[in-house]
Amino acid sequence: MKGEALQRCINVRCSLEYPVNEYRIRCENNHLLDIVYTRSINSSLKEKFYARRNPEGNIYNESGVWRFRELINFSQIDTDSYEECSKILVSLDGAEGRLSKPYKMSKVADYVGMLHDYLLLQPEGYNPSGSFKDNGMATALTHAKMLNVKKIICASTGNTSASAAMYASNEDVECDVYIPKGEVAPGKLAQAFQFGANIIEVEGNFDDALATSLKESYKGAYTVNSLNPFRLEGQKTIVYRALEALDWEVPDWFVYPGGALGNSSSATKALMELYSWGWIKKIPRVAIINAAGADTLYKIYNEVGLRWNKGSVDENTIIEYYNYMDKNNLKPKTEATAIQIGRPSNILKALRGLEFTNGVVERVEDKEMYDGMAVVGLNGFDCELASGAVPAGIKKLREKEIIKKDDIVIGILTGRQKDPMIPVKYHTDTRNRFARPPKRY
Repeated sequence: MKGEALQRCINVRCSLEYPVNEYRIRCENNHLLDIVYTRSINSSLKEKFYARRNPEGNIYNESGVWRFRELINFSQIDTDSYEECSKILVSLDGAEGRLSKPYKMSKVADYVGMLHDYLLLQPEGYNPSGSFKDNGMATALTHAKMLNVKKIICASTGNTSASAAMYASNEDVECDVYIPKGEVAPGKLAQAFQFGANIIEVEGNFDDALATSLKESYKGAYTVNSLNPFRLEGQKTIVYRALEALDWEVPDWFVYPGGALGNSSSATKALMELYSWGWIKKIPRVAIINAAGADTLYKIYNEVGLRWNKGSVDENTIIEYYNYMDKNNLKPKTEATAIQIGRPSNILKALRGLEFTNGVVERVEDKEMYDGMAVVGLNGFDCELASGAVPAGIKKLREKEIIKKDDIVIGILTGRQKDPMIPVKYHTDTRNRFARPPKRY
């Protein structure tokens, strides 16, 4: 299947366009970019996607990303041709997204106060590197391959570096990773080392590491952080798999943790496209859950009142808020390091998505995330602390009666636990609600 694709600036007063075979982080006026498909895509493809669940030896059908390749065909290949797919599409032997789907978790439902059949959580930790990042890394590396890139670059609190290094090593591409010194979980850092990344430590937090890496990217390296719109194309497939599991019936809510905001932005972009193409008739609401110690979006959205405003967003408000943070030395601080981000790079796309979905932003304390992480574990599933924001946020929104008891809710658990001391710390403290401390013999 052939399709037309291009890069377009998201600023409605700018809307500059670029071909997909050009590498850009932003438009000439410094605005974020989208990948745009210039014609509608027929919903009859749902049957083809379902049939591909029997991959018949085709790794691109086995992949939970490339199984939906017609919806992310920025490479504009013949999607029915295995030969063309194998020349350009990057995949870790079909593993990305392969095991990711929504599951019912009764103990989590009881914890948040919902009916058992109405709450579903989708663990993206089943991806090969252990987080949702692999969905987007497959597409980012595909675009890099289209451009014959030999070196990629990223800043990371851990999961991005693990995924980037894994996919780069498999493609024989060099990978530079900029990390905030002392702020990355050892289990995540170990993965980056294991997969051959070049590790560069930066004094400061993730925002400092990202700023440093972007300076280097302008010298010729290809960034795979979520500023890259091709990475977000792969992350859209998280929504596709969730909807397919519901036979394309739309839930009432999607709930995501909020860090750099690429994940929630990719989700709402997927929903905007599916709605415009007639694949879905209802628009679900999206809830973004910040850590209280890294709650820039929560404050800008709920306290300052900034909105997308049909594209006429007041970007100066964001700049003023960042200046206020600098003046008062306000740094993001949470034990959920995966979402310890003070300057979310996709904040404008997140605002756009919140407007489209009539979404909400909530925040939760670290203790609440610990409880959320623990109760997921007691259901037999694994998630990192940042993913604990999802059940914690759903619980809070239930208590406020924003989410109703019989709403259908899909929460995205973005990664598995890679720091073994976090659950040990939780369960050996008897003050914690779900603690299971060791007993003396």
